[in-house]
Amino acid sequence: MNITIHHAFIPHTDPEAALAFYRDILGFEVRNDVGYEDMRWITVGPAGQPGTSIVLHPPAADPGVTEDERRTVLELITKGAYTAITLATDDLDGLFQRLEAAGADVVQEPMDQGYGVRDCAFRDPAGNLVRVNQLP
Repeated sequence: MNITIHHAFIPHTDPEAALAFYRDILGFEVRNDVGYEDMRWITVGPAGQPGTSIVLHPPAADPGVTEDERRTVLELITKGAYTAITLATDDLDGLFQRLEAAGADVVQEPMDQGYGVRDCAFRDPAGNLVRVNQLP
């Protein structure tokens, strides 16, 4: 049996800002871009890895979510407390420099962690926490 991660879901609050970040800064390719009414779902992923994708989705789009719940979700997203993702690269310092030069919201500069990982962290345009680990 082979199990892989196919999709991870990260909310966005501005589809164009999300595209600028994930496509233009991180270099992910756009695999799908679907709109419905005033909402938009965008699927992106690393080039050469067609089986792994991130779906950037409107937050709390479920029709059963109340306006109070939607506001709570949006507050959690903007604080970086709703969701997070960890990426990995073979050039952590180079990627960090590219993100910093593009004006990304830096949370942590590259550093060696006590648990054996070298990483950095920043927030995407919606406020989601994005950590990046250095590959061995």
